[in-house]
Amino acid sequence: MSLAKNKIHHGDCVELLGKLRKSSVDLVFADPPFNIGYDYDVYDDKRQSEDYLTWCNRWIQGVHRCLKPDGTFWLAIGDEYAAELKIAAQNIGFHCRSWVIWYYTFGVNCRNGFSRSHTHLFHFVKDSKKFTFNRSNPQVRVKSARQMVYADKRSNPAGRLPDNTWITRPQDAPESFSPNHDTWYFARVAGTFKEREGFHGCQMPEQLLARIIRVSSNPADVVVDPFGGSGTTLCVAKKLGRQFMGFELSDDYVKYIGERLERVAVDDPVDGPKDPIRSAPNSAKGKQRKKKTLDEKTEAAVVAAFEKANAGHSIDMLFCDKERNATFLAECKSGGVDWNGTQLNRLVLSLSEHKRLPKATEKVKKLTKSEWDACSFASEVAWRMLAVEYGLTLDEIFCSPEFAAEFDRLSQEFGSEEIDCLQYRQAAMAIRKRAASSRRIAANSFDEWMQSGAEMQTVSIENCLDPDFEIPGVYLLCADQMELYAGETGNIRQRIEFVLNSPAWMELEPTKVGFIPEKSKDRHGLQSAIAHRENPLLNCRLMQFETELPDPAADRQLTFAFEQ
Repeated sequence: MSLAKNKIHHGDCVELLGKLRKSSVDLVFADPPFNIGYDYDVYDDKRQSEDYLTWCNRWIQGVHRCLKPDGTFWLAIGDEYAAELKIAAQNIGFHCRSWVIWYYTFGVNCRNGFSRSHTHLFHFVKDSKKFTFNRSNPQVRVKSARQMVYADKRSNPAGRLPDNTWITRPQDAPESFSPNHDTWYFARVAGTFKEREGFHGCQMPEQLLARIIRVSSNPADVVVDPFGGSGTTLCVAKKLGRQFMGFELSDDYVKYIGERLERVAVDDPVDGPKDPIRSAPNSAKGKQRKKKTLDEKTEAAVVAAFEKANAGHSIDMLFCDKERNATFLAECKSGGVDWNGTQLNRLVLSLSEHKRLPKATEKVKKLTKSEWDACSFASEVAWRMLAVEYGLTLDEIFCSPEFAAEFDRLSQEFGSEEIDCLQYRQAAMAIRKRAASSRRIAANSFDEWMQSGAEMQTVSIENCLDPDFEIPGVYLLCADQMELYAGETGNIRQRIEFVLNSPAWMELEPTKVGFIPEKSKDRHGLQSAIAHRENPLLNCRLMQFETELPDPAADRQLTFAFEQ
């Protein structure tokens, strides 16, 4: 990819799309001019119809060329050219998965017609059978009538996917549409809205872009917006842990977008109201599903299942060892506790916190130094990705068999498939346990270094393969315009060699490495200081020492340790 990622580029989108490496982008969101005479900064929005469609055909071809085979293209367009651009995209080779209607309040008043209060959102993919669609993401799903009104046990507790009418309540909007339908209701960003940037009249709501980015890409994927506009796509992509790139014709807009990007960071909250309107009958008038209650028989069955599956080990081992956890869930069900896996795991965790489980009699095998060095960085990346994408604590990840499996997959993807998932889970718990210590060391020992603004020594990533880098230390892996990960290791050269041979890491296109040689056992404190100062994409937020720790009731400190 010849253009730097994680920044806004000034220039014509057709030309800049042509500079992208073929099949290098995961998601493109485009909100082009509608050719309705809008007064843009430098662009003429009153082109002849044939000229406008020819131009659209050119940039859509550029989008198709730069997308990966499993990539996704979302197009926002008005009534005037919706049909023409849908056909044009399909003729170029795209498949239309959904034709979504975005309905908004504060519609545009029309003198001799009905007020304009919707925009078309086309969901295109290159391959009709292989593409990213994160249907299980709870941030994308909505409550169903079965859950809210009828208390139907058959309903999916995670909710359901929206249909292709999207509706999300902007504060106190009338409850006239449903988030379950194919018209999406997001308030247009009016001039009085807090999130309004002011320099662009066609600003998209962040919540709308967040839904698209969450469902059609994954953390660290590359998101491109050919029409930078107000910069909303890029800012939301950054908040959600994606890499991003935008194009914009206006010098002024480029400047304003750059300033807006400077003000946001990975894991910042997405602006705007997110609670959807619920079109089902008023839930207060519907049936209420009975809450699960813990009686003596249920508790006894769960404790017995825990004792049989865990064989004297602590509660931590139950969540780290997936075979033990599977045995525990099976024993619970055979004992008559017919709850789902997540509910059972949360229950046994609660019993542990209230000291209702037998004390552990078996010692936990600690991670050795070499095991820690080989797997801790990949564990942190997997945890970070799931935390950004789903808003989950580590306990919430490990209590859910599905999310725990995704943690295992990501750990082995950024680490090694030869390392057992047990060790990756142990490492994540150890990172959490020592987070407070890391932040304390960073604040006490490296505060002056952070405040001084001193730069790390930096070299190209290939230069780290030199034998001179056979040293312990702390490193900062960087791509163009973005810091990726701050880590610590007993051998910087070996770590960088691993990165250069890892498809997952190289997909992020790292280009340089900052490093500080450090033999001390407190390298994790220096790592925390660098993570705090640079805010890399893939570091756990607990490494940033001024970040508040989660409520212990929601994310307890587990007891795994590792050898110093």
